[in-house]
Amino acid sequence: MKSLTVFTPSYNRAYLLPQLYSSLCRQTVKDFSWLIVDDGSTDSTESLVASWQQEGTIQIQYIYQENQGMHGGHNTAYQNISTPFNVCIDSDDFMPDDAVALILMNCENLGGKFAGIVGLDATKNGEIIGTRIPEHLAAVKLNELYTIHQVRGDKKIVYKTDVVKKYPHYPLYRNERFVPLDYLYLLIDQDYDLQPVNAVLCIVEYQEDGSSMNMFKQYRKHPNGFAFSRVSRIKYGRTFKERFKNSIHLVSSALFAKDFSWLLKSNRPILIVAAVPFGIALNLYIRYKSV
Repeated sequence: MKSLTVFTPSYNRAYLLPQLYSSLCRQTVKDFSWLIVDDGSTDSTESLVASWQQEGTIQIQYIYQENQGMHGGHNTAYQNISTPFNVCIDSDDFMPDDAVALILMNCENLGGKFAGIVGLDATKNGEIIGTRIPEHLAAVKLNELYTIHQVRGDKKIVYKTDVVKKYPHYPLYRNERFVPLDYLYLLIDQDYDLQPVNAVLCIVEYQEDGSSMNMFKQYRKHPNGFAFSRVSRIKYGRTFKERFKNSIHLVSSALFAKDFSWLLKSNRPILIVAAVPFGIALNLYIRYKSV
């Protein structure tokens, strides 16, 4: 059995996947398997992956499912991963040639308190996305990395598979295709730390059709998914600022969903009441920006 699964949820990304495939073929260590979760693609993804499987350069597993969204792809991946460690590399991203080697070297002697490691994302020209992780940190929770240590930008997480499998799947909402992935990360934060690694594990390219570039539209199209995420952020938020900010967003998402029962699911009712006027203002702003 391989030590690492690199998994990639993909939807109509046959034009981008060759870049990731090439980077995986160049890895200096081949102790990994590539799991592609095809989330209902209607392009040539299936035949393209079949041709790579025939080449046999790397081990590839392909799973097709009806379209569920990115979080549904993560659910399916976690259900099917059997290697000790896993990392998600999105279909529009790729890995430096030594990424698998760095991951396995840093995961080799992880203690029981660690759920995995957290490393850096970078652009094609080598610029770190956001900021580096403070060098003095030997252990950190992902949420604290941003809220306490003021680190910015996307980071790449490698998890122990047996840890991830302990936690609930992302919920699926009818007619919605997006739930923010930080729900699972917050749950893991309550029980485990991550070991920081100030090395680039992923090269990131934000696409015009990607979720990062269309967040206002995502917010409006998938209000229940966002509301679900805000409830967990309020519950587990470490600072008042974090909890209040997410209370404002929860009010806004409840308005988009036309379901005010979301406001009753928070464990901070007074905070929710205080956030109502700001949430209404945010909702109006998003409506204006997403026209």
